[in-house]
Amino acid sequence: MTDEATRFRLDIAYQGTDFNGWGRQPALRTVQGELEAGLATIFRRAGEPPLLTVAGRTDAGVHARGQVAHVDLAPEQVAVLRKPHGKRPPLAAHEALARRLNGILGPVSDVVVLRAVEAPTGFDARFSAVWRRYEYRVADRLALRDPLQRHRTAWVSADLDADAMDLASHGLLGLHDFASYCKAREGATTIRTLLDYSWRRDDDGVLVGEVVADAFCHSMVRALVGACVEVGEGSLTPGDLVELRDERVRTSAFKVMPARGLTLMEVGYPDDAELALRAEQTRGMRSL
Repeated sequence: MTDEATRFRLDIAYQGTDFNGWGRQPALRTVQGELEAGLATIFRRAGEPPLLTVAGRTDAGVHARGQVAHVDLAPEQVAVLRKPHGKRPPLAAHEALARRLNGILGPVSDVVVLRAVEAPTGFDARFSAVWRRYEYRVADRLALRDPLQRHRTAWVSADLDADAMDLASHGLLGLHDFASYCKAREGATTIRTLLDYSWRRDDDGVLVGEVVADAFCHSMVRALVGACVEVGEGSLTPGDLVELRDERVRTSAFKVMPARGLTLMEVGYPDDAELALRAEQTRGMRSL
């Protein structure tokens, strides 16, 4: 970001069903593509279209209630936001940014900007984050299979042991190489710190898994969920999941669960004074 640009934080929610993931792709509908098209419309007469940096790129079909991104706007773009819009009095730049983006996205959109604020010094949506929290919903034969929730719940034809799944999830916590639970990407590390992982049943009997880590590699959450579902079915034991993790080899011992059950709930950041330091630290490669 240049000294002249102003950085804004965007808090975003979306239903991922009809998106090909977060990241822009030619000829495919993505969350980033929709939002950046909106930004290009707002600033079509004010320099280059701004681009977004996101806290975590979600896969096709994955939802979000607490996604975070940032965008850097040049002075002439901020001036566009501060101009009166129609007969209404001018809004603060951050309020105008959220309102105009949502107006372009439409009144019943599957992506919504929940909030826009001017970001504190040192803030980076991706590198300043200290943790990401996901939720995964599984309806087994003991749960209510609510068709109104089908877009965000995976259904399995089994009676799952929630206590065994919870026990298994706790055994995976800590700083480890999660290569067994990730789809490898060239040049990318699979070392992560799994801060929290637990299972419970909600009021409808739906199994809800909560997974928190400093960051996640590709398909990691859905693989962790698939492994615990195998434990819930009795096909694997909690000890098996630890042994598979420590082998650090991609395995077929469990299935990667479908994307529709997964929602990014929240991204955590440090105090404002520590944002820049955290970003610098995160840019370094992780090691055990």
